[in-house]
Parts: sequence; C-alpha cells; structure tokens
Amino acid sequence: MAELTVVFVDLTGSTGIFEALGNAKAAEIVTRATQWIGKLCQLRGGRVLKYLGDGVLAGFADNHAAAQTMVEMQRLHTERIRSWPDNIKMQLKVGVARGEVLETDTDCFGDAILIATRFSDLAGPEQILATQNVTQWLPSDSDLRFRSLGPMSIKGRADLLPVYRIEWQHEVPSEFLTQPAAMEPPNSFSDRQAFSIDLGWQDAHTQFPSAELPVFLGRIRDARFVVNDPRVSRLHAKVESRGAVCILEDVSSYGTWVRFAGSDAVLALRRKQCVLHDRGELALGGPFEDPGVPVISFRLMTQNAQDKSPAKIAANADLPG
Repeated sequence: MAELTVVFVDLTGSTGIFEALGNAKAAEIVTRATQWIGKLCQLRGGRVLKYLGDGVLAGFADNHAAAQTMVEMQRLHTERIRSWPDNIKMQLKVGVARGEVLETDTDCFGDAILIATRFSDLAGPEQILATQNVTQWLPSDSDLRFRSLGPMSIKGRADLLPVYRIEWQHEVPSEFLTQPAAMEPPNSFSDRQAFSIDLGWQDAHTQFPSAELPVFLGRIRDARFVVNDPRVSRLHAKVESRGAVCILEDVSSYGTWVRFAGSDAVLALRRKQCVLHDRGELALGGPFEDPGVPVISFRLMTQNAQDKSPAKIAANADLPG
C-alpha cells in the first residue's frame, strides 16, 4: 500500500446541464471537464485513480503538490467558465485527505478515499476542504492559507474529524490559521458537561438547555423553534447534544448555511452535520447573500453562564414566528 494525498473533485451543477441540453451533449461537456481535471492532476505529479461520472479521484505522493494543484485548479476553472453560458457552468467541490491506499487491477480502497469523498460532499461550490494531516504537513514557507472549520460529524465515521478549508481566492485576507494547533475551535464545548443554546430570530430568543435537546427549527409549531418563512422546510434543521458537543444537522429541502462569529468562512450544509461552537448565524433555505433569507443567531453558553434574570426569562418565553 502507498501513502497518498487523495483528492476528490466533484462537478456541481452537472444535473442541470443534462436537463438543459440532453444526455448526449451534456455527457460530452462533463467528460471534457473531468478529462481536464485529470490531465491537470497528472501534469502536477498526481495520477488519476478513478473517473466517477462527474467526479475525479486522484492521488499524489507529494502532499504539498496536491494542495497546490487544487488551489490552481479552482483558479483556472473559475477563469475557464467565466465566459461560458450560465446553463452549462459547473463549479468544483473538492475534498482532500491523506492516508494509505490499496490499489488493485480494478479498484482502489482506503480510509483516505472515503474521507476525501465525504469532504467533497460537505464542501460548497468553489470550496476545498481538507483533513488535519493534509494541512499540518504543508511546508512552513508555503503560501497556501487555510482555516479551521472545527470538528464535524462525517457519515460513516463514529468520531468527529477536524475540517480545514484551504483558501484559493487572491483577494482573501491573510489572517488565516496556519498552525495545526488550531484543530479545536476557540472555547470549544468538548470539555464541558452541560450547556445551553440560545436561538434568536427577529426580536425573539429562546434558550434550550442541553438536557432538553434535540430541538428542531422549522416552519411548523411542532418544530419548537418556529421560523415562519416559505423557504424554510416544515422541519428544517435539528440541534442535538451528542456527549458534550452541540451538533447541527440539516434535514431540509434547500439547505442550511453556517457562519461563526469573527469569521467570514461559510459552511454550506445539505443533509449534513457540523459542530456548533461559541456563537454565529444560520441562514435557512438560502445563502446569507440572498435578500430576505431568514437568519437565525445562535449562542452556546455553559450552564452556569446563562442569564437567569426575570427579564431574560420573560424574553425567552415565546416561540418566534
């Protein structure tokens, strides 16, 4: 078995191309795109492990080369599609992981392949998500920048995995975390036994102690935290306590977007989970930049840090919506 940095590159938007152009023309466009991805990986020292419809699985012996190639790929692809008609534009979602890979004559296997695929699923369009063992082995003099998105629950894994986003836009500020010590988010709740989460929408706030979780956010009263907006699903997202960790799970039709306080990084969830920490905002049914999208504030507090004043309790008595 060889140790490789595995990348899984997924073309998002290909379904719309098939609907707009029909199978034959769409298949030609998607195939050209995946072949371009494979060729770029090969030119930068990687090799294609497998083509999977509208996705490419590739492996690099050189970890730094893998990360650099994914950044270069996002930049080049953005320029390539700039003049394309809107109905055939496809963006790239990338997952990167490192580990041992077993290759046979017909297939390849390994934990890194599974994780890279899951990270690609978790990524939003134009994002590169990587594991800690990818970012921690980047050279100290590398110009690559990344930041921690915190530990997250990954389908098929019992443990939470730290997730990092590798930045590739030239205009992104340079205040990114570049040390593996940033694996845990600041003031993580992982070492606390009891907490409360405060959810706010419009002028109403409601606190839910961890002992009373799970709680659903949604459009119907049974959700317990009601957000009365047509973009919000009847049961849109679930907040639960898993051990001493607060987990948000999207169960909606249109997705949930997460933004933590003090960060411009946005995590797009579609039937996925992430760990909530400290405070931030949730956009339900559309990204934050969509006009009028319902934005929910959240704040996690230790049990003894909650405000017990009568005014606070009264303010939290009514459900929003």
